[in-house]
Amino acid sequence: MKVTNIPFMAMRKIVAAFSVALILISLGSLATKGLQFGLDFTGGTLIEVAYKEAPKLDDVRELLGQNGYSDVVVQNFGSTTDVVVRMANAYTPTLGDEVLSTLQNHGSNEVTLQRSEFVGAQVGEELREQGGLGMLLALAIVMIYVAVRFQFKFSLASVIALIHDVIITLGFFSLFEVEFDLTVLAALLAVVGYSLNDTIVVCDRIRENFRIMRDTTPYDLVNDSINQTLDRTLITSMTTLFVLVVLFFLGGEAIHNFSMALLVGIIIGTYSSIFVAANLLLAMDVKREDLIPAPKEELEDDLP
Repeated sequence: MKVTNIPFMAMRKIVAAFSVALILISLGSLATKGLQFGLDFTGGTLIEVAYKEAPKLDDVRELLGQNGYSDVVVQNFGSTTDVVVRMANAYTPTLGDEVLSTLQNHGSNEVTLQRSEFVGAQVGEELREQGGLGMLLALAIVMIYVAVRFQFKFSLASVIALIHDVIITLGFFSLFEVEFDLTVLAALLAVVGYSLNDTIVVCDRIRENFRIMRDTTPYDLVNDSINQTLDRTLITSMTTLFVLVVLFFLGGEAIHNFSMALLVGIIIGTYSSIFVAANLLLAMDVKREDLIPAPKEELEDDLP
């Protein structure tokens, strides 16, 4: 039983313009600024050190620069006493010990090495290529699944909605210059699955209603279907968002960007499940005949 009667499809032109604007902004930022790839993709060394007392990050940067370390990013990691040093294009396995020695010999604060990780340039490039191919493969599998499960128009609308979600999420990371690493890529793939799940629920209800509501126009039928699934969509999204907000603020630096990507992706995915996929179905003139095959004509009797 439908509990709401919100005219979602009456807003379809405004929503379409809003989505196009977001996509153009995202593509423009990706084209001009690109993504701030982490060491997972660019190659380099990450060193985490712990100070007894909180140091001034500018002093740490200046000290490393004076000792010949270039392309250095110095940030706090979880607390003011934990510091992460990122060095692009630096692959020496002993670099962590060398940086620690520099900080110990020239600093006035006690410091210890927590971890040192390095990724080669070739490995980073392979990870970047494999991540992109993985995303394309996921979208292709989704398109095939929905085409088999429903119909080609539903398949096309679902995949375009997923591409819409991925582009806008990538655009967010590009526009605000947030580091893009393997955890963010994993979050993007999770967003694809989450958004698809919501879209499938709406598509399934549209298909059922085409079989039941025979005297309803596709416009009203799609609108009714969204309203019928709205409670489920919002409850699922809100409960997931509550967990992600906690992880974002309390989960620490290790999963900060991961939870941020999921937050942005789920908000956009919920929006696209309600508006984008259904809007595309109407734009492609979906109708009952697309889902219900015409009855076969009875064979004529061959008897004389």
